Amino acid sequence: MSYPVTFKVDYPEKLSRGMLLLKVLFGWLYIGIPHGFCLFFFGIGVAVVQFIAFWAILFTGKFPKGMFDFTVRYYRWSNNLTAYMAFMRDEYPPFSGQE
Repeated sequence: MSYPVTFKVDYPEKLSRGMLLLKVLFGWLYIGIPHGFCLFFFGIGVAVVQFIAFWAILFTGKFPKGMFDFTVRYYRWSNNLTAYMAFMRDEYPPFSGQE
């Protein structure tokens, strides 16, 4: 069975110790403020879209593609951010829900 959404984090061979120190000391500043601000408003939009999608699924039996893609972008973005802050990767997460 193929799932419609997958999320994969490649385990790096080596993580930077300097980035580790930077994330621990200033992660809330350079990650939390810009990404948190954007994700907060994006999350409000996703909540509205999911409420509307609930009714669409109830009456049509299908999750509308545009609504699904919008929701997936939000969850990918937040999961990329979580993986970065959980020291699972060194690449700064992009400001999008792209892979």
